[in-house]
Amino acid sequence: MAIQPEQSTSATQLEAASSSSSSDPAKAEQIYRDILSKKAVDEDELRDQETALVKLGALYRDHNKTKELAQLVTDSRTFMSQIAKAKTAKLIRTLIDYFPASSRELQMQVTNDNITWAKEEKRVFLRQSLEIKLIGLQIDSEQYRTALTMTEALLKELKQLDDKIILTEVYLLESRAAHAVQNLPRAKTALTSARTTANSIYCPPLLQAQLDLQSGAINADDKDYKTGYSYFFEAFEGFTQIDEKDQRALKALKYMLLCKIMMGLPDDVPPLLLLKSAAPHAGKDLDAMRATATALKERSLELFKNALKDYQEQLQQDPLIRFHLSHLYDTLLEQNLIRVIEPYSAVELSYIAQEVGQSLEVVEEKLSQMILDQVFYGVLNEQAGTLEVYDEPVEDPMYNTALDTLKQVGDVVKSLYDKATGEA
Repeated sequence: MAIQPEQSTSATQLEAASSSSSSDPAKAEQIYRDILSKKAVDEDELRDQETALVKLGALYRDHNKTKELAQLVTDSRTFMSQIAKAKTAKLIRTLIDYFPASSRELQMQVTNDNITWAKEEKRVFLRQSLEIKLIGLQIDSEQYRTALTMTEALLKELKQLDDKIILTEVYLLESRAAHAVQNLPRAKTALTSARTTANSIYCPPLLQAQLDLQSGAINADDKDYKTGYSYFFEAFEGFTQIDEKDQRALKALKYMLLCKIMMGLPDDVPPLLLLKSAAPHAGKDLDAMRATATALKERSLELFKNALKDYQEQLQQDPLIRFHLSHLYDTLLEQNLIRVIEPYSAVELSYIAQEVGQSLEVVEEKLSQMILDQVFYGVLNEQAGTLEVYDEPVEDPMYNTALDTLKQVGDVVKSLYDKATGEA
C-alpha cells in the first residue's frame, strides 16, 4: 500500500484558515499571519506563504478592512525580497486590486508608496508595473491631466526598452485619458499606436478586448455607430470568454445597445437582450437601455425623460452613454417639434411647449436653432408669442439660367477685350 506524503505544517494551516475564513475570520487572519511570520525553509513553504499573503488580502477585502489591507501591502515587502522579482510585481498588483472603489484615494496612496519603494530598491519592472496601475487609477478617479503627464514620461522610457506588451497598455491608457478630455486627435493617435504594437506580438485576450472597447468608443464619437457596434461586440465576446460576469462585459453590452439606439434601430435591442451571453448581466443596467429603446421607438420625449429619471445612475454616470443620449434627446425634441408645427402656418409658442412637455424657454431656443439650421423655414414673432411657418422656397430655374447667361456673356466680353488689347 502506497504511503501518502505528509503535508507540510504551513499547508495544513492554510486548509484550516480557508475552512474558518467564513465562520471565524479573526482566527483565519491569525493563521495566515502565523504562516507569513515564519522563515520559509524550502520552495513549498515559500509558495504556501505566497498563497497565505493573497488569501489574507482577500479576507481584508471581503470584510472591508482597507487600512489593514494597506498595512499588509507595506508589511509584505520583507517577504517580497525572498521571491522572484516578476512574482513581486504580480503579488503587489493583486493586493492593490483588492481595494474597493470607495477607497480609491487610499489605493492610490499605497500604489505611490510602493512606487517609491521600488525606486529605492531599483526594481525597474515593478516600478513600471505600478506606474501603469497608478495611471489606470487616476483615469478612474477622473484625474485625466495627471494621467496624461505620467504616460508621456513612461512612454519615453518604454520605447527604449521595447517591451511591446507594456507599451501597448500605456498607449491604451493614454488614449483613454485623452478621449476623456475630448482630445480626440491624441486619443486616435495613441489608439493607432496601441493597435499597431499589439499586432506585432501575441496580444493577450483581455488586452485585446480592452483595445476593442476603446476603438468602439472612438468610432461612436465619430458618429460611426456601425463600426463602433462591431468593436463593442468583439470586446463583449472577449470579456465574456474570460469571465461571463465581468463588469466590463456589461459595459460593452450596454455600448452595443447604445449603438443600435443611435442608429435608429430600437427593434434590434430586444433580440440582443435575449442572447445567452447577456443573461448573466440582467438587471437595471439593461432595463435602462430597453426603456431608452422603447422611448425612441415610440418617438416619445416623455418616455425618454422618464427613462432618464428612473435610471439616472445607469444612464447618467457613464460619460459615453450620457454624451450620446444628450444628442438623442435633441433629436427626439426636434422630431416632436416638427410633428406639432407641421399642420400650421402660425402657432402659439405656449401651445407647442405644452404639447412637447417642455418649458417655453427651451422650446424657443430649440426652434431658433432649427430655423438657423434650415430644418424648416419660419420666424419667431416675439410680440405675438407665435411661430410663423413658411413653405420651403422654390427656386426659379430661370434665375440660374440668367446667371449662366450673364457668366457666358462676361467671358465673351473678357475674351474680346484681351484680344483687342493684345493686337493694339
